[in-house]
Amino acid sequence: MKKAGEGLPRCALLQGLEIAPDKLEIHRGHGVLLGVQPQLHNLGCECKTQRMPRRAPGPSSVSLDALDLGHLALFVGMRVNDLVLEEMHAAGFQGLRHAHGFVFQHLLGGARSIGELAALMEVTQQATSKTIAELEKQGFVEEVASGDARVRRIRLSARGLAAVELGRAVRAEFEQRFAQEHSPRAVKQAKELLASVLTSLGGADTVRRRRVKMPR
Repeated sequence: MKKAGEGLPRCALLQGLEIAPDKLEIHRGHGVLLGVQPQLHNLGCECKTQRMPRRAPGPSSVSLDALDLGHLALFVGMRVNDLVLEEMHAAGFQGLRHAHGFVFQHLLGGARSIGELAALMEVTQQATSKTIAELEKQGFVEEVASGDARVRRIRLSARGLAAVELGRAVRAEFEQRFAQEHSPRAVKQAKELLASVLTSLGGADTVRRRRVKMPR
């Protein structure tokens, strides 16, 4: 227990009072009991009671077991994507972003026009042109001759194709790592489950045809 106002100036109200720490309030430099009557202060005392500020609760942790399957699958994919990009950047393919993969998927089959790419990705031609200009500057795509001078046709460059191959190789290494850490059977069962869920939700065909849309 602590004498109220010990080491601090205090009014007559505080003299001799014993205050438990959990009952302490701030009183313009004094400690006073909760519920003290204001008329007990010294005449002219300007003390004003206010509660001790409470610390805002910190963010609660998330239990992985409590996550639904969709979020858990999403977070696994996001983490793998981050690690794959780190490997690719370290290998000299700086500038690549997750969003570029949604463009690459449409160029794996050959050259396409800006209009075709915009329609496939369901974005404006202006937005598509901006992304293509970025990839072209970094050497991942290149323009090819077109029978119509008004139409720009774009394809993956040698550097772009090399980036695709490296990305696939890094993902294959992760697949091997998962099999070693969790067993090939566990990985196979996990993939079968996710593929089955994707099919039941109507998303399998989009993946098969490389028509995955960029997140909104």
